[in-house]
Amino acid sequence: MPTLQVQARPTPGERSDQPVEIEVDEALTVLAAAIEDWAAPRQGWEFTLHEGHDFDRANNVEGELLFASGEQSSSLRFRLEQLDRADEMDANEFLLVFEERDGIAKTARLTANGLDVELFHILTFT
Repeated sequence: MPTLQVQARPTPGERSDQPVEIEVDEALTVLAAAIEDWAAPRQGWEFTLHEGHDFDRANNVEGELLFASGEQSSSLRFRLEQLDRADEMDANEFLLVFEERDGIAKTARLTANGLDVELFHILTFT
């Protein structure tokens, strides 16, 4: 099973601050890599992976996207296994699709100016 190296969950002193290896499904490594590839070259965007709250369990990874520009900042934190798709729509826009059921999903659209979250999106594109 593949692994992702993530930041340890901040907990009391019995756990170290060293990165930890979490076993994950192959699909989650692909999704994490797609988000990282999109965010890394864009000024203002940062993507980090963190250990989830369910210690010693496979797929226990949370992703955090942070956008900061001037006085505005926004963030989105989610369990990686909630994510169904991560698609680059064009050079300046990236779409995250969460928990899609029967064509209805939660979405986050990442752009050069920040992010938009829609909790009840009817998917009209593929």
